[in-house]
Amino acid sequence: MANTKYANDRATKWTRWIGRIWSIVIIGIALLFLTGYAWNWVTTGKADPYAVEDYPPIENLPPLLMLLSVLGLGIAWRWEGLGGTITVVFQLAMLPLLLIHWPITQDSRFVAPYLILMTIATPGILFLVCWWRSRKRAIPHDSA
Repeated sequence: MANTKYANDRATKWTRWIGRIWSIVIIGIALLFLTGYAWNWVTTGKADPYAVEDYPPIENLPPLLMLLSVLGLGIAWRWEGLGGTITVVFQLAMLPLLLIHWPITQDSRFVAPYLILMTIATPGILFLVCWWRSRKRAIPHDSA
């Protein structure tokens, strides 16, 4: 967590807790997905029995980038700047991938990945704002 000695303004506290609560929801949903795949893998021998064969490997990147972003949200609980940066960077890396392979203008069902991207990136941005505000207040100003 940021140095709370210098981050006592209300806006930073509210932003931090909104980011934390939002990230708890996202981490919980990600854990549910991972638990479901793990349980299926243990019981049936396949993580996803309905997976199609011979699909392009590029389709593995968005879930991997989302998982790394969720890990960044977990890191942001302790180190806001690092975790927020990890989350935002991986979501920004996913954006061109989505725009190239699943353009939003192609079909209305392709809107969902973009909404998920924004949902995951938002708490990362909130953590970065908290880190920036806490860091800015912690820098001593010389009044000569």
